[in-house]
Amino acid sequence: MEEYGTPEIFNTDQGSQFTSPIFTKVLKDKQVSISMDGKGRALDNVSIERFSRSLKQEYIYLNPPNGGMELFQGVKRCLEFYNNERKHQSNQDLTPNEVFYQNNKKVW
Repeated sequence: MEEYGTPEIFNTDQGSQFTSPIFTKVLKDKQVSISMDGKGRALDNVSIERFSRSLKQEYIYLNPPNGGMELFQGVKRCLEFYNNERKHQSNQDLTPNEVFYQNNKKVW
């Protein structure tokens, strides 16, 4: 939160890691609204679910990291590739960043 600012809303599923008092206290202390999907509503976040699947199948399962720093660096590389280089059929063969910046020209 320090580097990118505090979000107004944090959306998760209802997994125990997200409903725990320790986790929710961090958000509440920063006055972040908590939003949770309904149980069994994985399709509410189909985009992030699809990305998570790609990350696991294309990186983590093929290159099991040896520690947290290696995992962090590998996920960072995957995110950069996914957002900046990988063309997506569902985006008319544009990268996610190309779609984002085309749709937000006035904002940026």
